[in-house]
Amino acid sequence: MSVEPPVATDCPEWLRDFAATAPRMQVPTLFRPPANGARAAAVLILFGEGPDGPDVLLLQRADTLRKHPGQPAFPGGGIDPGDGGPVGAAVREAVEETGLDATGVTVLATMPELYIPYSRYRVTPVVAWWREPSTVAAADPREVASVARVPLSELTDPANRLRVRAPSGHLGPAFRVRGMLVWGFTANLLHTVLETAGWGRPWDTTRVEDLPTEVIDLAGGE
Repeated sequence: MSVEPPVATDCPEWLRDFAATAPRMQVPTLFRPPANGARAAAVLILFGEGPDGPDVLLLQRADTLRKHPGQPAFPGGGIDPGDGGPVGAAVREAVEETGLDATGVTVLATMPELYIPYSRYRVTPVVAWWREPSTVAAADPREVASVARVPLSELTDPANRLRVRAPSGHLGPAFRVRGMLVWGFTANLLHTVLETAGWGRPWDTTRVEDLPTEVIDLAGGE
């Protein structure tokens, strides 16, 4: 079992309260992990301060991937034996996927595990502060189509918020930002982060759209 890192004070004031609260986040029922039978994974929720204010790093997965093709996501992946736990895995994957310089990253906290039923992953979100931002891009085109620093102001803008309906009829939160439709696990985690941090703004939850056909086709019925 990995040890939860202490909350660092080496981050801006706007991020400190969330970093302190993140380890105690309430896990939605839909994402509570089963007792066994799932592979451990981690994602990096990397906050920075860019030209448009506070932001978070997202990527668009390549359309050719076997799991979650074409979907916007946080950098991350499965935990390997040499990672030492979720923190090592999240940072390693971010470096491999985006070319991130890890020396400029300060890990602040880990959040409770979340479960992705479709791919059977138990995911630990790792919260970090981009102390010294570096250039990032799609480092491996076989895995990543694009990389974007998405301002929190765009994520909280009610005009960019909606809910999407899957073929199963399930409704979930979504965001339209930087040319991406963010949905599924990543959108649920983003929504939870915004609400937990107190950054959320009221938005029209009756705005519901069906997932686009091309998204459904890529997801393979996810």
